[in-house]
Amino acid sequence: MTISSTVVRQLTAGDGSTTNFTYPFKIFADSDLKVIIRSSTGTETTKTITTHYTVAGAGDASGGSITFTSGNTPTATETVVMIREVPQ
Repeated sequence: MTISSTVVRQLTAGDGSTTNFTYPFKIFADSDLKVIIRSSTGTETTKTITTHYTVAGAGDASGGSITFTSGNTPTATETVVMIREVPQ
């Protein structure tokens, strides 16, 4: 399996109201995407798929998006970090 993109992560600032964030790289399964919330102090918390967010676009060469579930919207002091982690 070949992955043509060298982009493996996307960082986007939260704003307290946006729940949908895009990633610009291909993943093959929802579980190939790791989502972390980074606080303004640098503390990182790994989120859990289906509990904190859902994934759309697995298999799409141009990427897809994640949507945070109710009560998990990133605040204005947080950064959403999406990392492609495809198993070898």
